[in-house]
Amino acid sequence: MVNIRVMSSADYDGVYHLWIHTPGMGLNTTDDSREGIAAYLKRNPTTSFVAEDDGKIVGVIIAGHDGRRGYIYHTAVLPEYRQQGIARKLVDSAMDALEQEGIQKTALVVFQKNEMGNGFWEHIGFQERTDLVYRNKNIHELKRIDT
Repeated sequence: MVNIRVMSSADYDGVYHLWIHTPGMGLNTTDDSREGIAAYLKRNPTTSFVAEDDGKIVGVIIAGHDGRRGYIYHTAVLPEYRQQGIARKLVDSAMDALEQEGIQKTALVVFQKNEMGNGFWEHIGFQERTDLVYRNKNIHELKRIDT
């Protein structure tokens, strides 16, 4: 039976294994390193979750907030565990945790070519914003990890 629980830094190896085996994940060696995830979880200790089956991490959602808006990153479920409602349970857990911290709105970014991901987010009510231009700038060069 799959169990959903709050993610801890000790889950990193299982989570990273899941990410690198999920095609299309946008990872880099800084933000998604053991240290980067530990820092994120320290800042947001109750809002990220893993799905576990007999001790094996089969799903993950990284979620947090800046005090004003919630953000979701790197949501993934192993292919053999999809279509069982696990991703929806992870999202519901994160959204409930964010609401408990006073957050009323959540945002996320999905690669345009990720049809499965975009379909999932739209299916559960996340709307596409076509009125915005997403921009970012690295403070220093980040090395991407292609999956």
